[in-house]
Amino acid sequence: MAGTSNTELICEYLTYLRVEKGLRPLSCAAYGRDLLQFTEFLEAQQARLQEPTQAQAAGFLEHLAKHGVDSRSAARKLSCLRGFYRWLLLDKRIHRDPTLNLESPATWKVLPKSLAVTEVDSMLERAGVSANHPQADAFALRDSAILELLYAAGLRVSELVGLNVADLSLDAGRALVRGKGDKERIVPLGRAAVAALEMYIRNGRPVLAKEATGRLFLSERGRPLSRQWVWHLVKQADRGASPHMLRHSCATHMVERGADLRTVQTLLGHADIATTQVYTHLALGRLREVHRMHHPRAKRAEP
Repeated sequence: MAGTSNTELICEYLTYLRVEKGLRPLSCAAYGRDLLQFTEFLEAQQARLQEPTQAQAAGFLEHLAKHGVDSRSAARKLSCLRGFYRWLLLDKRIHRDPTLNLESPATWKVLPKSLAVTEVDSMLERAGVSANHPQADAFALRDSAILELLYAAGLRVSELVGLNVADLSLDAGRALVRGKGDKERIVPLGRAAVAALEMYIRNGRPVLAKEATGRLFLSERGRPLSRQWVWHLVKQADRGASPHMLRHSCATHMVERGADLRTVQTLLGHADIATTQVYTHLALGRLREVHRMHHPRAKRAEP
């Protein structure tokens, strides 16, 4: 539609993301800001949002770098533009994608902060000791199950608080998780998380469930826990930790032990492998180690 203004086009795309893709309002607002910023950059060059060249899209990334925008933020903006122009292309409003073959900023160089295995073990052991005490209350059982689950499955906080009892298949050691855009995935839990969940469901949750609800984790009043409360719990368990840090720790520790990025992508629920590539250099480090250990000409000569 040649007569569609830049603002109208952005609003139409955001409506599509919200209605068709189930994107949350905060995410839609961030996408809108990114597109408006690109629009302003194009207008300074007398170009329209619907008709930029690849050189102009690349110039936008250079513009961001010159103005001190970090690589992670620039990569997010490029991801937004890619989605926008893919939508236009599928809707046959444009004939070529100006973001095609653009190199994404090297976000993998900035690895999200994670805890050491010993730090995670220490946190979970402390929670486990409280949960296994003969006089352990429902809160100790719940908190231990939450910490074990966050680390075992690499869950987002929103995914954890949205879990229902019916989503668990403890006999099979797995859970059904609803991620961003209400997309579902199956995640393995591991023996420690399964044991903690079984104990909580058997001895803790019945004490907290004061009214009919299917939610797995409940507050003192029997209501579903909030995301803020879970953040507070993790901070109490370890002052330097956060739920997101446990998620990154799960991915980091798996990659360090040889997990491939596609598997980690599936576990974490990343829609795009580019998001998981933040762990690329860990995977390359593991690859170098395996190569050095097993390739006949990779080992150094013995003295």
